[in-house]
Amino acid sequence: MIRIDIPEQDAADPYGHASRNHAREIMAAAGGFSKAVYQHSLLSLREFEGARSRTAQINGCIICQQFRAARDAPSMFAATGQRPGHTVADNGPAPDEAFYAAVEDWRTSPLFSPRERTAIEFAERFAEEPKQIAQDEGFWERARVLFSDEEIVDLAHCVAAWVGLGRVAHVLGFDTVCLPFAEVA
Repeated sequence: MIRIDIPEQDAADPYGHASRNHAREIMAAAGGFSKAVYQHSLLSLREFEGARSRTAQINGCIICQQFRAARDAPSMFAATGQRPGHTVADNGPAPDEAFYAAVEDWRTSPLFSPRERTAIEFAERFAEEPKQIAQDEGFWERARVLFSDEEIVDLAHCVAAWVGLGRVAHVLGFDTVCLPFAEVA
């Protein structure tokens, strides 16, 4: 159920309506943040998608759970008239559907590399227990062996975008209708 009043003519795009009529500057900044994540992340596509998919599961965002960066990021940018020279979809092979199906079972699934597993763990813990992960020296020792400082900062900001913007979409009910990925993913 959508939690703000949306005129009937905008019913298929409540996020677009909100971005044109409410908190315009904030929503424009959120859109820019989201696009920067998809355009500039250094993570491999599998690391990125593992963390993104786990965040989407935790948030409950329907659109985000169905989004596939390799398939949908190009249309996300095209919908806004942008055609960047690079997106995260260029950062390695696309995961298959078995990968996405296994994300929730990241601890035991054999489908993930150590870096992918750590990225998924980071996303889960960032979303569910930020105080604990901030103080978990064992996690940070493992993460710093696998990721550079630049990659850790990259991952943290990607997850921050997904947690915040995915929760906005879900809590306001914007994920209950087919939305342009440009405003939600």
